[in-house]
Amino acid sequence: MLLINCPFCGPRNHTEFDYGSDASVLRPADDAPESEWFAYVYLRSNPKGAHTEYWQHALGCRSWIKVKRDTLTHDIAGVSLANALAQREQQ
Repeated sequence: MLLINCPFCGPRNHTEFDYGSDASVLRPADDAPESEWFAYVYLRSNPKGAHTEYWQHALGCRSWIKVKRDTLTHDIAGVSLANALAQREQQ
C-alpha cells in the first residue's frame, strides 16, 4: 500500500488517487513538429528508480499533485501541488 500525503487532506491510501501521467515529460510548443507531438503523446520510458508522476486525489479534494516516487521500492520522497510547481518551472 502506498500512503500519499495530500497537501490538503493529509496522508491517504493510494486507492483514493488516480495516476495521471509522467510528470517529467514537457509539453511541446503549439507549433512544434509532428514528431515532437508524437513523442509527447505516445513515447514513454519505463524508469527504474526515482520518478516524478502526476496523480489526482479523485476520491478526496480532487487536486492534482506531483509525486516523487521510487518505482522499485514505492517510497515517496515528496508531494507537492502540480500547479504550484508548473508556475515555478515557467519562471
